[in-house]
Amino acid sequence: MPLILIVDDDEAMRGLMRERLEDAYKIIDTGNPEEALSLALQSKPDCILLDLMMPEFSGFELCQTLASLSFTRLIPIFVITGEPAARYKDSCMNLGAKEYFEKPLNFGQLRSRLTAVLESKQHERRAEVRVRLRALLKLRGTDTSGRNFELLTTTDDVSASGFLCGCHALLERDAIVEVWLRSGGVELQVGRARMVRVEWPNTAWQRHGFRFVEKPHDWILR
Repeated sequence: MPLILIVDDDEAMRGLMRERLEDAYKIIDTGNPEEALSLALQSKPDCILLDLMMPEFSGFELCQTLASLSFTRLIPIFVITGEPAARYKDSCMNLGAKEYFEKPLNFGQLRSRLTAVLESKQHERRAEVRVRLRALLKLRGTDTSGRNFELLTTTDDVSASGFLCGCHALLERDAIVEVWLRSGGVELQVGRARMVRVEWPNTAWQRHGFRFVEKPHDWILR
C-alpha cells in the first residue's frame, strides 16, 4: 500500500483522516512539523497531507523545506486547511504543493485526487538511477509566444532518459527542445527532449524536467 504522512496539530483531525484512509493506505502521522520533516526523510512517504497553521513551524515553511530538499522534493504535498483557497492556494502551489483542500474535508474528492496523483507518480517514476550532477547544456527551441530561443543552463540531476534544469524560457508542456552537451569549449549534440514537468513554478527555484524523445549520441548516463 502507498504510504501517507499526515501532518496536523489537531489530533482529532489526524484521527479522522487515518480512519477514513487506512483501508487503502499505510498511515503515519504527527502534530509536530519538525518531527514531520524527520519522518519524511526517514520514511519517504508517497504523499504528504499537510495542515498550514501550526505553532512554531508553519505548514508554509515545511512545504518550502520539503520542496527544496533533493530527497523529498518529488513527494506530492496536499495542503489540507481551514484557510480559504482564495487567500492561500496560489502561495502554496508556488511553494511546491500539488493540491489544496479546505476543511471540512471532502473525503471522496481527496481519495479521488490521491488515486490520480499517485498513479501518475508511479507511471512517471524512472527505473534508472538519478544522479545529482551539474552538467552544462545548450537548449534550443520555441517558447510560448512562438519565438525561437537558445540558452545555456546547468542540470540539477540527470538520468539515462532525461534531466532536470533551470530554464528561463516560457515553455508549453510537451514542448520539444534540441539539446547540446558542452564540455571544455566543445559542443556535442545529444538529441531532442520533451518538457514533461515543472517544479516550484513561479519561484526562484523553478526547474523544468525533460525526457529524451531522440538521443542519437552518447549522453552522460547510458
